[in-house]
Amino acid sequence: MQTQRNYEVLSNEAGGVPIKAWTLGVPFEDEAKKQLRAISSLPFIHKWIAVMPDVHRGNGATVGSVVATAGAVIPAAVGVDIGCGMIAVRTTLRAEQLPDSLGKVRSAIEQAVPHGRTDNGGRNDRGAWQDAPAMHREAWGRLKPGYDAIIAKHPRIDRGPELGHLGTLGTGNHFIEVCLDEAGHVWLMLHSGSRGVGNRIGSHFIELAKEDMRRFFIHLPDQELAYLPEGTEYFEDYIHAVSWAQEYAATNRELMLRSVVEALKASGELPEFELTEAAVNCHHNYVAREHHYGKNVLVTRKGAVRAREGDLGIIPGSMGARSYIVRGKGNAEAFHSCSHGAGRVMSREAAKRRFTLDDHAKATEGIECRKDAEVIDETPAAYKPIDAVMAAQADLVDVVHTLRQVVCVKG
Repeated sequence: MQTQRNYEVLSNEAGGVPIKAWTLGVPFEDEAKKQLRAISSLPFIHKWIAVMPDVHRGNGATVGSVVATAGAVIPAAVGVDIGCGMIAVRTTLRAEQLPDSLGKVRSAIEQAVPHGRTDNGGRNDRGAWQDAPAMHREAWGRLKPGYDAIIAKHPRIDRGPELGHLGTLGTGNHFIEVCLDEAGHVWLMLHSGSRGVGNRIGSHFIELAKEDMRRFFIHLPDQELAYLPEGTEYFEDYIHAVSWAQEYAATNRELMLRSVVEALKASGELPEFELTEAAVNCHHNYVAREHHYGKNVLVTRKGAVRAREGDLGIIPGSMGARSYIVRGKGNAEAFHSCSHGAGRVMSREAAKRRFTLDDHAKATEGIECRKDAEVIDETPAAYKPIDAVMAAQADLVDVVHTLRQVVCVKG
């Protein structure tokens, strides 16, 4: 690998477009490089692949990658958590107004927003609504016509919750947090996506793309890179469905934020407060039509945030690490992008084997959060150091606010 300017350029003996990686000073695993080289060999990649400092191997395609394509889309490069992203808002509360014990604040959030997954996602799943609130039903009423149009052509997608998951958190690295910024202001921040319905849409079109590759005898370096050519029926159907799932995901975050605000106001634990700055609501697993280097292209960001000049974004750390509200610098070589977080440095299973409950308790000291065996895979040391990640992308974003969490709710 040779260093060029502020990024690295991966050696790529097998050919393909260049791979520009903003990874100076952060771990970059060989498996992720192998995935990226495979993607770079596809004939419709525009210019190069941009790699963010939180890069790591993903299912199907590399997390932390920005792939611009002309004439085709790769469903697995978006993945199945379509529209996953962040929302954050500053409140009028200050740090000194928080109670000494934040246990009841966490409980109020946990009671207000379904989270986690039980009963294998079945009828008694605690992570879904059994009877959705009125504002959720109203929001679903706006989303439902688009969903009906999707399942009219692809009925296999309609085999699980839609309204039941709207305004719910999910599992894994999804979270709801109460944070403090550098001036002592209290923020509310959360991370989630399109839940089960987005997963079904993503999985369905990934399989359709694979079927097309087999039908037309197209051989790929990895079958997960199966693509849908522009102008075909499935291409248009996918673009419509993924756009709808992204709208669902943004609505999901907005509803959860409203639920959290209402719950905290009713908790009796906090003085009266209001929301101040407009909420930042940004995707980091999605596809969008954009114009780069003289061409209209589809930009797929998997684990990356759009960072055009002036764009506000959110880069969360792990449990126990700082998070950042950032403003994009509009770096053209990165296709106007930045990282979506710290990025895993080891797999979930490896983290469970390596770290103990005592390790996790020490790493999250002073934070009101779960400290049980079920969240060991989310412990801070399973992720890259957020300071190094931010340093590696100093030419992609400016830091507007630095946040540290005091309450963290996990699924």
